[in-house]
Amino acid sequence: MLSLTVFCSAHTGIDPRYERLAEEVGVEIGRRGWTLVWGAGAVSMMGAVARGARAHGARLIGVIPESLLSRELGDRDVHEFVVTRDMRQRKAIMDERSDAFLAMPGGIGTLEELLEVWTARTLGMHNKPVVILDPWGDFAPLREQIEQLVAKGFMRREAADELEWCVDVGDALDHVARSVS
Repeated sequence: MLSLTVFCSAHTGIDPRYERLAEEVGVEIGRRGWTLVWGAGAVSMMGAVARGARAHGARLIGVIPESLLSRELGDRDVHEFVVTRDMRQRKAIMDERSDAFLAMPGGIGTLEELLEVWTARTLGMHNKPVVILDPWGDFAPLREQIEQLVAKGFMRREAADELEWCVDVGDALDHVARSVS
């Protein structure tokens, strides 16, 4: 059973279309019979991806630092609920429990998680796919920055090409399935 770590926002008050996107990702994870590994948040996009996955039979592994239990309202309706001492331990557990990574729009935490797994891949620390699901262009400035880094010689083209950019949920998860098998 494939395990997919999903990075996304736990910030409330965002445009509802982002929560619908996250729920659609969760639904598709469940339909494919996969495991969702995520930050165990019960609110915003984090909560939506879990609801969609749960409703469609996915296995859920929630990993949350003790300090965020009250802020993100840790979702305990899961197969495994892991409380960590800090963010570093959280990310390490999510990394080791996952076959692939999917980032959706989010804030600084999402960016940090995305950049860490991408860096680890480019350094050969893992060979797991890193996919960015960006239907509305939220990551366009990041993509432009990456292209500038390549053009100025700060980054190899091969490193930039380690990211898979998708605008459609089905395409993103199909890429994960092809890359892992």
